[in-house]
Amino acid sequence: MADHPCPCGLPETYEACCGRFHAGTAAAPTAERLMRSRYCAFVRLDAGYLLRTWHPRTRPERVDLDPGMRWTGLEILETAGGSAFHSTGTVTFRASYRGGSLHEHSRFERVGGAWVYVDGEFLS
Repeated sequence: MADHPCPCGLPETYEACCGRFHAGTAAAPTAERLMRSRYCAFVRLDAGYLLRTWHPRTRPERVDLDPGMRWTGLEILETAGGSAFHSTGTVTFRASYRGGSLHEHSRFERVGGAWVYVDGEFLS
């Protein structure tokens, strides 16, 4: 897997891209990169990372991931805010899986300097 592109869709390897966020050796610098790393965590069934990057105000007690789910791609449709100069941001994306897709407008905030997922609105 070391020489395969990251599942998030960027051309880097997993280790150079989302793997360092999952391992805790780096933090996602933007809301979009956090969203990409969270998509990658769904692909890799990393519930711990999903919980760590969820806003404490909206975080569930646990995340149940389906090992039978096959995520097939991520498309970023729009971003607003979410850079190093912002405290909030939004990312609208489409995540494809075998048999369909999920279209969501997600909200992100900084907590203690780190980007976290707040919540999302499903779009049709």
